[in-house]
Amino acid sequence: QVQLVESGGGLVQPGRSLRLSCAASGSVFSIYVMGWYRQAPGKQRELVARITSDGSTNYADSVKGRFTISRDNALNTVALHMNSLKPEDTAVYYCNAASLSMNYWGKGILVTVSS
Repeated sequence: QVQLVESGGGLVQPGRSLRLSCAASGSVFSIYVMGWYRQAPGKQRELVARITSDGSTNYADSVKGRFTISRDNALNTVALHMNSLKPEDTAVYYCNAASLSMNYWGKGILVTVSS
């Protein structure tokens, strides 16, 4: 089992930045991909960004150029650096970790972008 704990959410004004962090514990040796998903009210959960253990990244088109995902394999953490935030980035953000056979989720953390 893998446990994921997110931190860093909150209320931020449009155009500002925010950094989310996720710490993994447990059977972390099995993790291949770590990432962030988000779910806005009334919408389905969607991929924001993900990063493999060798550093390959994928981003949703809506966040390319604004968000950066990073990973520290030694500390078993993944971070999401969010710049130029927009109101439409408002959502609950979930940390995700995946092995070859299992998918793990954090409890989620709320990010609200509003003036």
